[in-house]
Amino acid sequence: MANESRPCPCGIGDRFDYEGCGQEVQVKHIKAYTCKPPASTDKAVIVIHDIFGWQLPNTRHMADTLAANGYIAICPDFFAGREAWKPSDDWSRFDDWLKTRDARKINKEADAVLKYLKEQCGAKKLGVVGFCWGGIAVCHLMMTYPELKAGVSLYGLIKDSDDVSNLLNPTFFIFAEKDEFIPLHQVILLEQKLKKNCKVDYKVKIYPGQTHGFVHRRREDINPQDKPYIEEGRKDMINWLNKYI
Repeated sequence: MANESRPCPCGIGDRFDYEGCGQEVQVKHIKAYTCKPPASTDKAVIVIHDIFGWQLPNTRHMADTLAANGYIAICPDFFAGREAWKPSDDWSRFDDWLKTRDARKINKEADAVLKYLKEQCGAKKLGVVGFCWGGIAVCHLMMTYPELKAGVSLYGLIKDSDDVSNLLNPTFFIFAEKDEFIPLHQVILLEQKLKKNCKVDYKVKIYPGQTHGFVHRRREDINPQDKPYIEEGRKDMINWLNKYI
């Protein structure tokens, strides 16, 4: 996992040895990984990657899991062709790298993906999930696009200045108790802001003993005591989508 020499919480964790069940497609100016369920459906979920990009097997595994639960799942390249971060990269230049990949400046990509889902896939009921960098992006999209009927933000970094009270539709926030980069006091502050000002349904949940990335970057068998929480996080994500989409 991350340490002080790494200014981002994204340690690679476990890189899954996973091939994926879906296919890559071109969506206007970006590429995307998509996977469809066995039965036809008009429900779709956008899956937003972390700093390791849309090709990370772990994120594709999450997309396939959503497809197995009845959703058209699409994981677009929200970096729009720019290189994803690699674990071997020099972390001292991470801040400069991140400045060119603002999770709140993805509307062009989101517009293209939403159009693709509606016109090419027949999607009418839409949601979004995102991990770390993607978790930040989820918050932005859930305050921008009313057609996204449910969102799940998994360990997206919180800034005290972030105004999350303008969510347009139900949003679920998943956090790890032992996340070195998202202190619990920030999570509590987030919940207080939501309780005071948010007009839609929301949920904030902290998973005991877990570290950053646990839902999509931890193998279920890595530690017996962690397994229930990894599985619970994935189940909770799907249940939230099922409830509102």
